[in-house]
Amino acid sequence: MIGRRAFIAGLAALPLADSALGAAPAMAPRVDRIDRALDRIIPPDVRVEILATGYRWAEGPAWVPQGEYLLFGDPPSNIVYRWQRGQGATPFLSPSGLQTPVPPAIREPGLNGIAIMADGTLVGADSGTRAIVKVDLRTRQRTILADRYDGKRFNSPNDLCIAPSGAIYFTDPPYGLAQADESPLRELDFCGLYRLDPDGKVTLLDRSHKRPNGVAVSPDGRTLYLALSDEDRPQLLAYPLDAQGMSGKPRLFLDMRAGHAAGEPGLPDGIDVAPDGHVFATGPGGVHVCTADGAVLGIVRTGKAIANCCIGEGGRTLFLTSSDMLAAVPLAIGANLLA
Repeated sequence: MIGRRAFIAGLAALPLADSALGAAPAMAPRVDRIDRALDRIIPPDVRVEILATGYRWAEGPAWVPQGEYLLFGDPPSNIVYRWQRGQGATPFLSPSGLQTPVPPAIREPGLNGIAIMADGTLVGADSGTRAIVKVDLRTRQRTILADRYDGKRFNSPNDLCIAPSGAIYFTDPPYGLAQADESPLRELDFCGLYRLDPDGKVTLLDRSHKRPNGVAVSPDGRTLYLALSDEDRPQLLAYPLDAQGMSGKPRLFLDMRAGHAAGEPGLPDGIDVAPDGHVFATGPGGVHVCTADGAVLGIVRTGKAIANCCIGEGGRTLFLTSSDMLAAVPLAIGANLLA
């Protein structure tokens, strides 16, 4: 399977301005409205704003309410950037992931998906270290929370989310490894969906998917969303969670095969869920804005693949990490629903 990261790796030797990642979008960024209900979330006539450009692969945005700023990563470059209005984007953690020289067997050494805990601590999927880590944003002190399952090292943790219980759900595809599935570094022969409890216990929830990627939990903690970055099965699944946070049999939440077949840029990837239940799911074409039951209200497009998204600024803004850039869209719903 040739996924997006195989595509990126093939372009790594090209100058950014000459590569597909650095090329101008084939279309102007826009919001396609499928249902009028979208107007209550994204106001009519808003524009997609490009905030920063020039990254190898922008990923994992997370809003930090304690400081009123955004963090987002560039995993191939091993940097996490800080963006704030009026100040732009500047390096914040460098290196963000692997703290040693990067060996040839590692393709993405940096932090990928990140999230902010209630106490302001960052937790991240560290592709290079092949671990789930936490970082004190004041001191930059790093702590490894988990790097193994059943005594074997993870492939390269990719995305994560924090449940209301404090448990961390995360995915472990081989994107961070130079040879992906064939990497000699692999100790696990599957790509897992996991739960990490606050006490450090790691539980495997599902090992059946080729490319588990983005994860998010519903506000009530009863549904876990999983994006499959699988060219043969580009879908978003919804797992029921019991009172202990353990998952049941998943159901199909959103099928994105039509967009992929039509050549739309991107695959199912990062997800964010608003406190009112609306789901913002990246996939072919852009960010699919959905109701809690999977009805698509509209699509935010940049003309490039969008890897991830998050809601920030008190619910006023949807931030997008799209290929080589950071973008944003104003939201209509205020902080009472989306903060």
